[in-house]
Amino acid sequence: MPREGTGPDFIEALARGLDVIAAFRPGRPVMSLAEVASGTGLARPTARRILLTLTELGYVRQCAAGFALTPRVLDLGVSYVRSMGLWDVARPHLERLVEQTDESCSIAQLDGSDIVYVARVARPKIVTLSVQIGTRFPALQTSLGKVLLAALTPDEAARVLAEPSRSGLTPLWRPERAEWEPELCDVRARGWALTDEQLARGIRSVAAPLRDGTGRVIASVNVNAHAAETSVEVLVHDHLPRLLHAAGEISLDFARVESVPHVTSAPKSADQAPAALEQRGPGRSPEGAPTP
Repeated sequence: MPREGTGPDFIEALARGLDVIAAFRPGRPVMSLAEVASGTGLARPTARRILLTLTELGYVRQCAAGFALTPRVLDLGVSYVRSMGLWDVARPHLERLVEQTDESCSIAQLDGSDIVYVARVARPKIVTLSVQIGTRFPALQTSLGKVLLAALTPDEAARVLAEPSRSGLTPLWRPERAEWEPELCDVRARGWALTDEQLARGIRSVAAPLRDGTGRVIASVNVNAHAAETSVEVLVHDHLPRLLHAAGEISLDFARVESVPHVTSAPKSADQAPAALEQRGPGRSPEGAPTP
C-alpha cells in the first residue's frame, strides 16, 4: 500500500526508507527481507530495493542472517545533536559533574511519550539498563522525562503520554493520570525530579531542566546511580545541588551562544561586486560553528 503523506510535497520514497531504518529496534539487530517487509508494511520487492540502496549508501550491511544497520546510521542522530549546539555547550559541565559525583550524567529530550538521550558522559559501572546516545526510555518513569513532561500543561502531557512508547521496554511503574498528574505538578513547583526504581530495578536518578534564553525548557540533565550503591539521601542532598548548579551553567552558556549575532557572506561571481554581509538571526553558521 502507498504510504500516506500530508500533501503534494510529501516524498513517499524517503518516508519508506526511514521506515526501513526504524524497523531495526531493540532485540532486532538483524532482520531478513521478509521481516523488514512485514515490519514496514512494504511489498518485498520495494523493501529489497530500499535495503540495497541503504547498503550502497553505507547505512545497512548484508550478513548471513539478513540485513543489519551499520554505525553510519548514528551520523543521522549526531547531526541533530550537533545542529543544536547543545553538546558543545554542555560537555565541559557534564564532565565536571561526573568528576564531582562519580556517577554517569546524561542529557535527554522528549520524543512522543519517550525520552531520547542526546548527550552522555558515563562512569563504567554495572547498571541494569544500557544507555547510549539515541537510547529511548518511557518518559514518565525517568527523572529526565518527568522534568520534560512537567514543562507541558497537564492536558499536553496527557496527549503525549497517550502515544505508545517506542522504547520496547515495559516499566515497573505504570500510573493512571490521577497518580502522575500530582507528581508532575510537584516537579514543576520544585524545579527538579527524582525517580527511584520506577523504570527498572536498580535505576535511581535525579534530573533538572535545561532552558534557552527565553526560559523555555529545551532538554533535561540528570545524575544516574545504581540503587545498591547510592541512596536517595546521597542523591538528593549531595548530588542534586551540584546538578542544579551545572544545569544553570549549561542553560546560561546556551543562552549566550544563542544571543550572539552571526553573519555570513553571500557567494559572489567574478563579475559581481563584493556582496554585503547578510545579518543572520541568533544561531549557528552553515558550517555548524559560531562566527565572531
